[in-house]
Amino acid sequence: MNLLFVRILFLFASAILGYQVGDAAGAFIAGLSALIIILLEVGLRKVSVSGLSSAVFGLILGLITAKLVGDAFSVTPIAPDTLVFVRVILTLIFCYLGMIMALRGKDEFSVIVPYVRLRRQDQAENIVLLDTSVIVDGRIIDICKTKFLFGKIIIPKFVLRELQQIADSTDSIKRQRGRRGLETLHTIQTESGLDIVIHEGDFPETPEVDAKLVKLAKLLEAKILTVDFNLNRVATIQGIKVLNINELANALKPVVFPGEQMQIKLIKEGKEHNQAVGYLDDGTMVVVEDARRSIGQEVKVIVTSVLQTQAGRMIFTKIER
Repeated sequence: MNLLFVRILFLFASAILGYQVGDAAGAFIAGLSALIIILLEVGLRKVSVSGLSSAVFGLILGLITAKLVGDAFSVTPIAPDTLVFVRVILTLIFCYLGMIMALRGKDEFSVIVPYVRLRRQDQAENIVLLDTSVIVDGRIIDICKTKFLFGKIIIPKFVLRELQQIADSTDSIKRQRGRRGLETLHTIQTESGLDIVIHEGDFPETPEVDAKLVKLAKLLEAKILTVDFNLNRVATIQGIKVLNINELANALKPVVFPGEQMQIKLIKEGKEHNQAVGYLDDGTMVVVEDARRSIGQEVKVIVTSVLQTQAGRMIFTKIER
């Protein structure tokens, strides 16, 4: 049953009801009234449910406030006619102020209300927000399967829109990344076994997706799961807990100590003179001193030092003599 059918049904039902009440004239007036109501409904199609619920909430709050203030005036020596007039004025003022305040804060209202839970104060709901980068990255699938993530996993609607824009990009590389992200999202929804929710809330006045994500995390008291270095820093500065998959991967890399031996295949030249570079299976860079002549070979090396950087761990070695 589509909207057009419902509107036609409403128009005919109103005309029939008007005919029963006042013959042809009644049918005409009722039909015209129904048509005006339909036009108003079409004009209000851009009004969101969250905005409407916020306005109703503000209206109720205004009515309650006006009633309390009006009761306070009723104990004063005011004439009954004047008191009725004062109550009407107070009702109009407080209803207006309540609706305006609720509509201005409709984002907070629509975001917070769906997540209200009756629980003990010492129990906090674990909520994790996924950003675009972590969905495109793909490693979230394996992390979900290992059950290290728990609680409610939320994917904001504005993240989905950004992912779709990337998938529709004219750039082939971006398009491939976006489609991979959509596949990743489908996989974690169907196979992870976690409580995954698509969140409808948005912040139209905030154009940047990262800024929206930070704002939503603040409102929901949620963590952000990401691989974006800049988002990590911005969210941390604002007091939001961040789960960074890159930091997790670096923490899980094997620990090596100076003096340990390892075997490594040298791939390319290093930045410094006579250096060569190889990689471990987990991607850790191994820099070998005085080994440029051995590029393309597999050599035994001894660890001299380990450097931890934002990009990952680097192991410095020398060839075993």
